[in-house]
Amino acid sequence: MKFKAIVAGASALALVACGESTSEPEAEAAPAEELAVIPESLAPFGDGYPNAGDPCQRLGESAATSNYLDDSAMLVGCPSEASAEALGGTIVGNVEGVRLVSVPMGDANAGTGEAMGENGPVAAATQAAAPAQVPIRGANSLESRCADKVASTVGAPVLGTNRIEESEAAIGIYVNVQGAEAPWRCLAYRDGTIGEVMYTGSEGAL
Repeated sequence: MKFKAIVAGASALALVACGESTSEPEAEAAPAEELAVIPESLAPFGDGYPNAGDPCQRLGESAATSNYLDDSAMLVGCPSEASAEALGGTIVGNVEGVRLVSVPMGDANAGTGEAMGENGPVAAATQAAAPAQVPIRGANSLESRCADKVASTVGAPVLGTNRIEESEAAIGIYVNVQGAEAPWRCLAYRDGTIGEVMYTGSEGAL
């Protein structure tokens, strides 16, 4: 009898241990957020926003987007809440499950290297500003710069300008120098650079 009691007790302990070790079933993973399809009615364009391959797309002007367009912001459509929030803009609407996000223009153009319009990239209105051109005559002009350089090169005062010859490549400025039988010439450029300085007469007369 004593042996049977011991066996029965051991069996009971084993059952209790098994009951305690039984783990509860793991909670089911939350279903992935369903991605909406961006319809043509939103006028999507591009290969993804902000980078090619991304799920969001820039939206152009259409009947469905006209109320959300803003000259100071870019309108972007995202297929999920997470992708919309990742843009950092303001979610302004939801059309067929697509989140409409207004992204400030400064942020929308960052890193793109191009100006953007309501319907996509637009050509720059003007070319890059041309470098300022230095006047040929007058204060701080090519003429005065030439005179200064000739005087420095020759070591004699410049008496005045003999003549100026213009061409597309450069401007030839001829100046009279005290003691010289012929004028000295500068090759000047419209950006203010004074290039070659040379004597136009016989070198033996210098």
